Amino acid sequence: MVDQKENVPQSPPTEREEKTAGRTSSLPGKQRCRFDGQEDNKTKSTSSSSDFSDPVYKEISLTNGFINRMSRDELRAKLVEFKLDTRGVKDVLKKRLKNYYKREKLMHKQPTDGENYYDYICIIDFEATCEEGNQAEFTHEIIEFPIVLLNTRTLETEDTFQRYVKPEINPQLSDFCINLTGISQDLVDKADEFPVVLQQAVDWMKQKELGSTYSYSILTDGSWDMSKFLNIQCRVSRLRYPSFAKKWINIRKSYGNFYKVPRCQTKLATMLEKLGMDFSGVTSQWTRLVQRRILPLDSSWDCSRWM
Repeated sequence: MVDQKENVPQSPPTEREEKTAGRTSSLPGKQRCRFDGQEDNKTKSTSSSSDFSDPVYKEISLTNGFINRMSRDELRAKLVEFKLDTRGVKDVLKKRLKNYYKREKLMHKQPTDGENYYDYICIIDFEATCEEGNQAEFTHEIIEFPIVLLNTRTLETEDTFQRYVKPEINPQLSDFCINLTGISQDLVDKADEFPVVLQQAVDWMKQKELGSTYSYSILTDGSWDMSKFLNIQCRVSRLRYPSFAKKWINIRKSYGNFYKVPRCQTKLATMLEKLGMDFSGVTSQWTRLVQRRILPLDSSWDCSRWM
């Protein structure tokens, strides 16, 4: 389980505090953000190894050892029993049978302790400035900061947070960006700049007692929202990377691991199509993915890091 004491949302430091610490840079693309409560290597190795402490992984390991000792005829007989393809050399048959057993065991794995569940999932999907073709030197700035708060016990949306953001470097949105995001120039002109909006988001999370009374995890579609857009925005706004965004659930990884499909089949539109769901807003669709219990809701979810 993620140490929620370290995951309590922290207010972003002011520019004065950043300058005092000697960490302010006017070059958004040439400075790495520092991270609140950054863990040392020993802590990282301990937390990552605990992900495989569940007995199901030991069972999978023992099964793999048994498969390795099977003859080609025994492998073919098992594959026939499970109505799987029996073509290929011995190593191919082994791999096919191992993948089948692993998929079956993980799909039927049940959480052993209710305390391992996250109480809430915070679904985040930033919108950022963009141009057609997106040249390499273009700096993306967040222009919408939405959060959907999903209760993992009831599988219902309890609350939402949504703010538009005024960009600093490219205050004038391109026609391409307006058409793609549906966000008008008027909306961002009237909005606060990112430091104010980030503080509002942190205050909202504290009001919901996330990280103090209730455990939670961030969920995103891919790694770009946190590792790219938020990282770039922190450099632009001269802010320290927020502690609550150090670790998140990548729904593409979780979906791919659960259904054993390649990365090319984990795009949002593809996932929705395979599940017979229509597209009516990204964050609402992620909520429905969770509500369909496609993935386990405990701390064994596939998490990504930006450390």
